[in-house]
Amino acid sequence: MYRRSCPDQLSFENFYLPFGGKLSGENRWVKLAALIPWQSVEADYAEQFSHQMGAPAKSFRVALGALLIKEKLGTSDAETVEQIRENPYLQYFLGFSEYRDSAPFDPSMLVHFRKRLSLELISQLNSAVVQAMLTSEEPCLEEASTAEEQPTISPKSSTASNQDDEPPPPNQGQLILDATCAPADIRYPTDLGLLNEARAASEGILDVLYQQVVTVFQSKPRTYRKLARKAYLAIAKQRQPSRQLRRKGIRQQLNYLARNLRHIDRLIDAGAPLTSLSRRQYRLLLVLSEIYRQQQEMYENKCHRIDNRIVSLTQPHVRPIVRGKAGVPVEFGAKLSVSYVSGCVFLDELSWDNVNEATHLQAQVEAFRTRFGHYPESVHADQIYRTRDNRRWCQAHGIRLSGPPLGRPKADSTVQAELKQQARADEKVRVAIEGKFGQAKRRFSLARVMAKLAPTAQCAIAITFLVLNLERWLRQLLMLFCGLYALYIKALNLLLGLYERSQHEEDERQPEVCWNGSPQSAEMSAANINALLAA
Repeated sequence: MYRRSCPDQLSFENFYLPFGGKLSGENRWVKLAALIPWQSVEADYAEQFSHQMGAPAKSFRVALGALLIKEKLGTSDAETVEQIRENPYLQYFLGFSEYRDSAPFDPSMLVHFRKRLSLELISQLNSAVVQAMLTSEEPCLEEASTAEEQPTISPKSSTASNQDDEPPPPNQGQLILDATCAPADIRYPTDLGLLNEARAASEGILDVLYQQVVTVFQSKPRTYRKLARKAYLAIAKQRQPSRQLRRKGIRQQLNYLARNLRHIDRLIDAGAPLTSLSRRQYRLLLVLSEIYRQQQEMYENKCHRIDNRIVSLTQPHVRPIVRGKAGVPVEFGAKLSVSYVSGCVFLDELSWDNVNEATHLQAQVEAFRTRFGHYPESVHADQIYRTRDNRRWCQAHGIRLSGPPLGRPKADSTVQAELKQQARADEKVRVAIEGKFGQAKRRFSLARVMAKLAPTAQCAIAITFLVLNLERWLRQLLMLFCGLYALYIKALNLLLGLYERSQHEEDERQPEVCWNGSPQSAEMSAANINALLAA
């Protein structure tokens, strides 16, 4: 069951503190709570729950706020709950009306929060945040564009701009596209190590099933687990085992695993119920069968590639992503297609397979049109995006795709120099998205996704990009405040200078009149300064 929270935001001044005092409005969590549109997607979140049955679930603000706190502070689930318990500003951020000295929920609840907040839900909230951010920036962007003579990007208006009787809006703005990988928290996989883990897991499942039919068999099926473990360590402990030795070890572990799987089939046929296994063990049993099939096929064909290859026993959804980069040629995690617009990032595509990111360009440009109501003037992307199909599609829609044109270099040296200069300028624009990837991986948790399930990992990745946009918004507000304060100090100094100059001129005209240090003279000086400041 779900109960909608009160839509009115509690003022930080009315937040009750049992030990006295009030919250400061300058705190970052108070400012961040005012920026997030909590009510924009709460209705979609509430649809997951029954309206009558069950205990009331935690509100959307509590679920999302806890995940934002965890990502922003870079803490574990347990430490996040402790930080919330100790900090009244974090409790205000979650929507509480008063400070509580007890934990608001168990740390395991964060797993349920990640399951409930889907990738689509967070993407919808991220779009709402970016729209509100760009709307607040619109006056400043218009002034900057007037000074620099560059088009601005504004969020899509509520009225339809592409009606039948109206021409389509002109292309404007820049769209930056790139792809990256979010590595999962797994050990670097090897065929031998994966088979050894699968064999050990199959032995645990066999032990559970044998206890259900212990009276049917005279003795427990042989697994040779000690010999199998010894054979594995004899190869794994070597610094550089030869190819023949590794192949021999793989064959041995395949034989041990095949024997265990045959024993498990015999136990099931003898009446051992699969319901005696836990959900995790039943899931492991299905994964073990698929791992054995894949490894047996690769061993027989003497290759190291197969479709939908499993590289982790506990995270079977993770696939190897071949990136070809220096130092890390292969990564294991989700592949992300990201777009960058005016300093904001959008997670457009998330796939666990090693897909070609060039196939996402047209969909990402259409998503840009959906968000802002028009196509971009230029698309800045890597060379892998510049396929012939994408070039033709961009040309048909009046979009300039970055990079040099196809074909031989131009015979005219002037034209060729202009093309090279344009390509360098496009690359300078495109590199901005690399900075966002660095911030997401070095400052936040995109470099190692600790969530183990596919839905929870997708939620953790989407939360990272949402926090990136919120951090930019907070930084923008801070810069705006500092700019206004600097203008105030500059104006104050200017007024004081004018006042001193006028006093100096007045003293020159009337040299016999001077300030004698009396209180009346000080009051007159203060009154003059206040009059100038008011003017």
